[in-house]
Amino acid sequence: MPVTWCYDVEDGQRFCNPGFPIGCYITEDGRPKDACVINSEFHEKDTFYIFNHVDIKIYYHAVENEALGARLVAAKLEPKSYKHTHPDNPDCSGVPMDISNKANGEVKIAYTYSVTFHEEKNIRWASRWDYILESMPHTHIQWFSIMNSLVIVLFLSGMVAMIMLRTLHKDIARYNQMDSTEDAQEEFGWKLVHGDIFRPPRKGMLLSVFLGSGTQILIMTFVTLFFACLGFLSPANRGALMTCAVVLWVLLGTPAGYVAARFYKSFGGEKWKTNVLLTSFLCPGIVFADFFIMNLILWGEGSSAAIPFGTLVAILALWFCISVPLTFIGAYFGFKKNAIEHPVRTNQIPRQIPEQSFYTKPLPGIIMGGILPFGCIFIQLFFILNSIWSHQMYYMFGFLFLVFIILVITCSEATILLCYFHLCAEDYHWQWRSFLTSGFTAVYFLIYAIHYFFSKLQITGTASTILYFGYTMIMVLIFFLFTGTIGFFACFWFVTKIYSVVKVD
Repeated sequence: MPVTWCYDVEDGQRFCNPGFPIGCYITEDGRPKDACVINSEFHEKDTFYIFNHVDIKIYYHAVENEALGARLVAAKLEPKSYKHTHPDNPDCSGVPMDISNKANGEVKIAYTYSVTFHEEKNIRWASRWDYILESMPHTHIQWFSIMNSLVIVLFLSGMVAMIMLRTLHKDIARYNQMDSTEDAQEEFGWKLVHGDIFRPPRKGMLLSVFLGSGTQILIMTFVTLFFACLGFLSPANRGALMTCAVVLWVLLGTPAGYVAARFYKSFGGEKWKTNVLLTSFLCPGIVFADFFIMNLILWGEGSSAAIPFGTLVAILALWFCISVPLTFIGAYFGFKKNAIEHPVRTNQIPRQIPEQSFYTKPLPGIIMGGILPFGCIFIQLFFILNSIWSHQMYYMFGFLFLVFIILVITCSEATILLCYFHLCAEDYHWQWRSFLTSGFTAVYFLIYAIHYFFSKLQITGTASTILYFGYTMIMVLIFFLFTGTIGFFACFWFVTKIYSVVKVD
C-alpha cells in the first residue's frame, strides 16, 4: 500500500497523492509555492517551511475466521511543521519550523511522527486502492482524448475507404478493360510501376532487422496491455508491468528471427548469418548499452534507484541464453521457407522516376505521416510521463489499450494513404518510406518529451538531466521500431493486394 496524502481541492473534492512533500517555499513577494498553500501560518517571505512531523492514520478491518486477525486497507498521513520547543520530549505543538533563505550556520531539526489505528469495516481488502484511484480527476480528460482520436480514425478510414472503393475500383476496372495494344501503351498512374514495385530496397538488411525487432515489440506491447486490461498487472503489484514486458520480449525472439529472415530472403539477401546476429544484437544491444550507462550514472551518484549488479547479470543471461537461441530458431524456419511470392514480376532494368512535386517528395510525406498518429496519443503520453517522472499512479490500462488499437489503425491508414499518392506519382520506393512515415511519430514523441522536460519538470543537476534524456531515448527507439513496423506491414498488404487484382501482360 502506498502511504497517501489526501487534501481538499475545489468543489469539495479530496485529492489523494502517493507520497508527501518534505517542505515548501514562500517566494520573496510572499507567494506560497506547492504545499505552502495548506496553512495560513506559512507567510514569512523568502522562507522555507520544513514538514518535520507526520500524523499517520492506518485503517484496518478485522478478518473473521482467519489467523491474521486484521488487514490494512489504507494508510493516510498529514504532513505538519512544528518548531519543537523540547526536541528530546516533543509535544508536537508550537510555531511552524521555518528556515530563512538567507540563514547561515548550523540548523538542528527534530523529526517526529504519530500513528493512530482506525477500524474500517466498509472497505474490503480487494478494493483498498479505490480511494486513491477515484480521487484522480483524469477520467473526463481521457474520454475527451479517446473521442478526439476516434474522430481522426474515422476521418482517415473515410479517406482510405474512398481511395479503395472508388478510385482504386475505377482504376482496376479501367486497367483490366484495356485489351488492345494501343490502349496498353497508354498505361498511367500506379499500374506503370508494376515492374518495379517489388524491387528490393536499398539497405534491405537493416530494414529486415528493424522489422524483426519491431514485430517482437508489437506483440510484446499487445500482450502486456491485454493482461494489464484484465487486471493481472495491477498497480498494487509494483514492477509487474515491467517484469511482464521483459519476460515477453525475451520469449518473443522466435517471431523476430522469423520475420527478419523472411523479408531479408525476399529482398534477395544472401548473408543470413549477419542477418540473424544483427536481429539478435543490434536493437537490444543499443537499449542495453543506454540502460547500462544510465545505471553507471546512478551508481556514481550513490542512488537507491540503481539496479544491483546481480539483476543486470540476470537480464544479460535472459538475453543471451533464451532470447538469442529463440531468434536463431525463428531465423532458421524463416530461411527454410521459400521467399515471399509477389503477384507481379520485377523488370531487369529499373524504371526512371519522374520529377516529383513538393508533396510527393520523400521528406514532406514522412513528416506529414507522423502528425496524425501522434495526435491520437499525446494526451495519453502526458499521463504516462507523469506516472514515470512525477510519481503519479497510472491505472487506466483500459484507455491505454484502446489508444494502442487506435494508434495501430491510424499508423496503417496514414501510411497507406501516402503510399497510394506516391505510387500514383510513379515513385515505387515504398519500403523504407512506409517504415519511416509512421516511424516519424517517434520524432514527435521526442519533441514532446523535450517540451515536457522544460515546461513540467523542475529537474536540476547534470546526472538527473542525462537520466531523463537517456531513458527517453530508449522509449523513442522502441516506439520508432513499433510504429515503423505497423506502417510497413500495412503498406506491404496494400501493395500486394492492389497489384494482385490487376491483369499484367
